[in-house]
Amino acid sequence: MMPEDLRTLSMFDWLENDLLLTINHCEPASSDASFRRYFRVTTPGGQFIVMDAPPTKENIEPFIRIAKLLAESQINVPSIFQQNLTDGFLLLEDFGSQCFLDRLNANTADDLYQSAFDSLIKLQTQTPVQNSGLPSYDEPLLHRELAIFDEWFLEQLLDIQIPAAVWEAVRTLLTASALEQPRTCVHRDYHSRNLMVLDSDSPGVIDFQDAVIGPVTYDLVSLLRDCYIAWPEQLVEQWRFNYFERLQQAGLINCSPIQFKRWFDLMGLQRHLKAIGIFSRLHLRDGKSNYLGDIPRTLNYVTTVCATYPELAELHNFLLEQVLPVLSKVEL
Repeated sequence: MMPEDLRTLSMFDWLENDLLLTINHCEPASSDASFRRYFRVTTPGGQFIVMDAPPTKENIEPFIRIAKLLAESQINVPSIFQQNLTDGFLLLEDFGSQCFLDRLNANTADDLYQSAFDSLIKLQTQTPVQNSGLPSYDEPLLHRELAIFDEWFLEQLLDIQIPAAVWEAVRTLLTASALEQPRTCVHRDYHSRNLMVLDSDSPGVIDFQDAVIGPVTYDLVSLLRDCYIAWPEQLVEQWRFNYFERLQQAGLINCSPIQFKRWFDLMGLQRHLKAIGIFSRLHLRDGKSNYLGDIPRTLNYVTTVCATYPELAELHNFLLEQVLPVLSKVEL
């Protein structure tokens, strides 16, 4: 059922009166963890996606600019057919409704991930680091992301505090690891819900508007240690090593497999702490409680990595002794 509100009325006015489209059918296509909404509209000329991004909440200019940048890097992003910057609407190419998460299983994973790796290597080798216009994934941004975990998960959801010395040691370790890595274009949400299965030139890549220039392992760990689906660690290690060799061949890295694994693990820890905080915020602030169910899987990645590195022993003990017992009482 279509929601009837001022935004949708304004959207229909733009589509029908400004663009002169005949709308035969319109239905919600998806929503995400932001204030954006997406609608699928059917016209005599075909199907399109309309992005609804309220200007007071969302800025669609980065989406437009980064879509052009990635298309120039031969990443298959949706074409933008029409735009309305004043009201916050875009008319986009429809990539359909089948994302990787819908199709992933033991039989399909290799082929789907190989297509994702092919797209990712283009993103990393063909998108300029200099003069791209993308912001830097720098120390302030890394710290802001980690603060989401502390504020929204620990303090707001669980009502517990992490010892300051433990938290500062974690921030220092993760920041140093991220900043010492080779820098490439980073999609920043390269995972199974943002990769669409297409008949040709798959995957279609969406939700790229937060792209930055940052650590080479970020998108790889987003993909392989996905917050929405988990794979056996042996399989993850094989995929990671194969991609490590592709990065070497492309001249993007010059490090040992052990160093790359450490970067990968610690980058994943940074991302997963942030994600747990975001899932908590979506529940508490935005009423999107369905993301709570993804916290245990994501936290398992965190505890597994913490158990691997001696310098994370204090964080590991804090999670086991204080966080997990309290989280077990939260209805997820």
